Amino acid sequence: MSTVTGPPAATRRAAVLGKPIAHSLSPVIHTAGYVAAGLTGWSYTRIECAAAELPDLVAGLGPEWAGLSVTMPGKEAALAVADAASPVATAVGAANTLVRRPDGSWYADNTDVAGMVRVLTDAGVTAGAAVTVLGAGGTARAALAAAAQLACSSVTVVARRPEAVDELRPVAGAVGVALTSAPWADAPRHLPSADVVVSTVPKGVADPLAGAVAWRPGAVFFDALYDPWPTPLATAADAAGCRIVSGLDLLLAQALGQFEQFTGVTAPRAAMAAALAAARVG
Repeated sequence: MSTVTGPPAATRRAAVLGKPIAHSLSPVIHTAGYVAAGLTGWSYTRIECAAAELPDLVAGLGPEWAGLSVTMPGKEAALAVADAASPVATAVGAANTLVRRPDGSWYADNTDVAGMVRVLTDAGVTAGAAVTVLGAGGTARAALAAAAQLACSSVTVVARRPEAVDELRPVAGAVGVALTSAPWADAPRHLPSADVVVSTVPKGVADPLAGAVAWRPGAVFFDALYDPWPTPLATAADAAGCRIVSGLDLLLAQALGQFEQFTGVTAPRAAMAAALAAARVG
């Protein structure tokens, strides 16, 4: 890939924005990538930032800033502050990546989608799979787009709030998937019939389902959480013979795309994965 443009490498900065953010392992992953790629002088930090604070923060950044990773709750705000956006970010209505372009403008992308496609493909998901998504928030939007790119046969969203599902319907239309919905109380009935289950709900929400689902061996269960890990639902699915994908897998996969957009060089995946694994053990 091409070399970055802008200020000298010794002054390049990036960060992850969110609230709360102290738990984020993104600095571990990106910093390991800088070291392995020989990008001396690059730094990657955490910045506590609510969605309402994001526009002013971004507007005040100097030319040394190469990019921003954006986590909850700022993904919609990140898309809104960008001067231009990728088709996938536009379709899902959310961005987890802001890249500083040579003219100083900001470009928004959503590497969660490509990351999900990668980790689900690695888990053996193929075209025609039936997908059930738990939750209807920002990560569920990325899951719909990933299901579309994987040519999945159907997507059922199981959510606590019907109005949240209604907000997903334009996203489903934009990415080209047929969306059906089910109430949260019906989750134990829907999960066993799915080839792929993607949980996008906050910590603790899905825990009561751990003892209520008759998992089908060989199905793929992807929990977007990674702290704590494993979740009770992931433990139950694993014990039933499901293939498990964690939020750590997604964290790495989406970071690879961000790293390459920020730096302009190929991401050293092995080094970044090793750093993440070491941090979790530590």
